[in-house]
Amino acid sequence: MTNEDEYLRSISKRPTWQRPDRTVKLADVAKAVLEERISPQQSRFHEVSLIWNQLLPAEFQEHCEITDISGGQLKILVDSPAYTHELRLCTPQLLEALQSQCPRARIKTIKVTVG
Repeated sequence: MTNEDEYLRSISKRPTWQRPDRTVKLADVAKAVLEERISPQQSRFHEVSLIWNQLLPAEFQEHCEITDISGGQLKILVDSPAYTHELRLCTPQLLEALQSQCPRARIKTIKVTVG
């Protein structure tokens, strides 16, 4: 069982006095998940995206896109092998800058793929 499963089960297991009909409203569960799980992750993603766009050289901006941030890895999709190679050369400096400017994101690596 994952932490997410345990979390969802804990939300639905409220004391009887809080839910006399012993049912749990889906809207309440969805709201709790949104407030406690998704919103913090989304704010970190947004912060990293803003900083990334400031750090990225202008010639790369229309060729590179952040696709995911998870497990300490920032995933970047690039539209051309040439830009992939160039971006990989810049990766150590970009990673260092992101780590110092966005410490809450806990980015450890940048993975660049062509797509």
